[in-house]
Amino acid sequence: MKLWQKVLCASVIDVLIGDPPSMPHPVRLIGRLAAVVEAPCRSRIPNEKAAGVMVAAIVVSASTATALTLERAARRLDPRVGDLVSIGLIYTCLAARDLADHAERVQQRLRSQDLPGAREAVSRMVGRDTANLGVDGVVRAAVESVAENTTDGVVAPLFHAFVGGAPAVIAFKAPSTLDSIFGYKNARYLRFGWASARLDDLANYLPARLAVPCTVLAAAILRYSPRGAIAAVRRDAKKHASPNSGLAEAAFAGASGVRLEGPVCRAGRQVSAPFFGEPRRPLEINDIARAVSLMWATSGLATFFFVLPRWRAVPERFDQRLRSAG
Repeated sequence: MKLWQKVLCASVIDVLIGDPPSMPHPVRLIGRLAAVVEAPCRSRIPNEKAAGVMVAAIVVSASTATALTLERAARRLDPRVGDLVSIGLIYTCLAARDLADHAERVQQRLRSQDLPGAREAVSRMVGRDTANLGVDGVVRAAVESVAENTTDGVVAPLFHAFVGGAPAVIAFKAPSTLDSIFGYKNARYLRFGWASARLDDLANYLPARLAVPCTVLAAAILRYSPRGAIAAVRRDAKKHASPNSGLAEAAFAGASGVRLEGPVCRAGRQVSAPFFGEPRRPLEINDIARAVSLMWATSGLATFFFVLPRWRAVPERFDQRLRSAG
């Protein structure tokens, strides 16, 4: 089975069944490995930044080597088993269905006027305090999470999977997981998490920029505002502390005609953050569904464009075979 066929199969499985919570997941295993190696590295390497570099090197290397070993071992048993293992590993790194399900739970609770339930549901999507959010704050948090994770959870893993298969997507997922664990800007992780954050930025750099034209085209297809998306990216993307997250949030904000981000509360402290997009209209509950639709369309277009170079080669090879047979 060709690599692009494996990735497509993994994408279809993700769309159909999402991420069953009871299933062993590479992200959970990567997180456990990080927890195991953190203390020894801290105790043996006095410099916090150097200790963080060592943890990142160990976790990324071990995760990638494990995926590569599993894939090769399965292929030796039977090529079809190898294909199934590859598809399974890629599938576990895609989060489109899971992201949509989380966002839809938030929207359902808001529609049923269950604000405490909506706050609890959105707390599973974001790293900010949600206990005191109003309806607008919950909607904003959900939309921002969908926007950012369209790149981190869908387009970027798809890109790496198309480039290098299961080992490459696991190699991408390792720093992403490390950044979610060690990427906090507090006394404990400010220096220790530096390497994890930089690796995550590097792994997402190209996919984040490839996602922008896909989002703009998706906005045009859905009859949102592609011009608004372009304008917001040009004006606001660089405001974000991350070199990548601002692109996604600005594109989604501009496409939807709303304003995202702004000051948020984390660990009981008010944290300043820039605004993205122009508030051409106020946020409303249906903006969550709009963001999910934009995520699906962006992801579908990205998949199409990643497959296109490989798919175009299929008729050429078929034509060559016909000529050689003749």
